[in-house]
Amino acid sequence: MFTFSVTDVHAVITRGRIDALANGGFRNPYYGLRPGRDEKPGLWLVGDEGVYLLSNGKLAEGQRALVVYAEECDPKTNPDYWHYKRQHFGGDDGIEFLDAEMLVKQIAAAPRATHVRIEMTDTSMSITPIRR
Repeated sequence: MFTFSVTDVHAVITRGRIDALANGGFRNPYYGLRPGRDEKPGLWLVGDEGVYLLSNGKLAEGQRALVVYAEECDPKTNPDYWHYKRQHFGGDDGIEFLDAEMLVKQIAAAPRATHVRIEMTDTSMSITPIRR
């Protein structure tokens, strides 16, 4: 499972919207495989060197997207991040698109939530707002 603070989730979504406004829209949720289809606010859950959320607004030349690492899988804070990532995300690198509207609604439905927990299996992913 991967845990992100609600504040960080909102920050990534907001940054993506700001980048989109400044630079002409959102990057394609299909990673460029279906250009011009379904560009919308969201973020990516990325598993590579750790696991993190990445904003999806289009970026200016040389600009970097906002990245927020999962509490359990940050290479800067967890020396076992690589093993944790392999166990809970899989051995290969990967990306899952998360719709911003859906996330905002889920978080709003749980006003006391402080974090979002993402759990992955071989066939599914669940996103649950939690309070710590």
